[in-house]
Amino acid sequence: MTIDDNLLSIYDEVFQSNSELEHGIIKNHIMKIKEMDEFMPPSLSFFILTNTTLSHFPFVSKNFSLNLGLDPQLMKTVGAEYWLSHFHPEDLPVWIGVLNDLMVFTMTEVEPEKRMHLSYTWNFRVRTAKGNYVNIFEHQSPLLLDDIGKPVIGLGHLTIIGQGEALPIKATVKCLNEEKEYETLYSQNYSQRAISNGLSNRENDIIRFLSMKKTSKEIGNILHISSHTVDTHRRNILKKLNLGSTGELIAYVRSHQLY
Repeated sequence: MTIDDNLLSIYDEVFQSNSELEHGIIKNHIMKIKEMDEFMPPSLSFFILTNTTLSHFPFVSKNFSLNLGLDPQLMKTVGAEYWLSHFHPEDLPVWIGVLNDLMVFTMTEVEPEKRMHLSYTWNFRVRTAKGNYVNIFEHQSPLLLDDIGKPVIGLGHLTIIGQGEALPIKATVKCLNEEKEYETLYSQNYSQRAISNGLSNRENDIIRFLSMKKTSKEIGNILHISSHTVDTHRRNILKKLNLGSTGELIAYVRSHQLY
């Protein structure tokens, strides 16, 4: 897949930093991860060390090639352009939007002294060397912040969780609190947000109740509107989402775990 230059530019902007990292700092992290990787048995999980200041990945664990068949050397040299070229084309723009949202949240809503205690998660699909897609769940931990408190070195723990089926893209930010428990600071289902764009709050309410198998009369009683008004909203929803029937709408909502 050829990456849209605009998407690659947005990716670079998300992680833009004026800090220059000393080679020794990154080397120390690589040595520690290599030691850990030596004891890792073959499995569906692997590690990726990210240097966002250069948009490349100075270390990928041995299970990366085992699972995906991709080139670890190109991850280190070409970097993000190589890695992102294997993302599912439907997931890539959503995923880059996820990263942007998480970075904005981190820099505006989380105190600098707490940022090293954050844990990020998200999911996406990647094309293997064989040409098939697999689903990946990634857990990302910051290892180093730049001068303004922006995460620039991170360790990703990635696990294959599916065979390329369309799944809702979800993201979370959690923080290890003083009780040594992870507290959820941010959680978003991006598939739900995508379907919600362009719909009114009332229309979203009606979709939610339709997914619960409520009739127009029952929905009308709950929302204090007539069943005729509910049916009008239903037709408008189908038109906006380019769906042919209420059955298609309910199937879409359930398959994407939207409500």
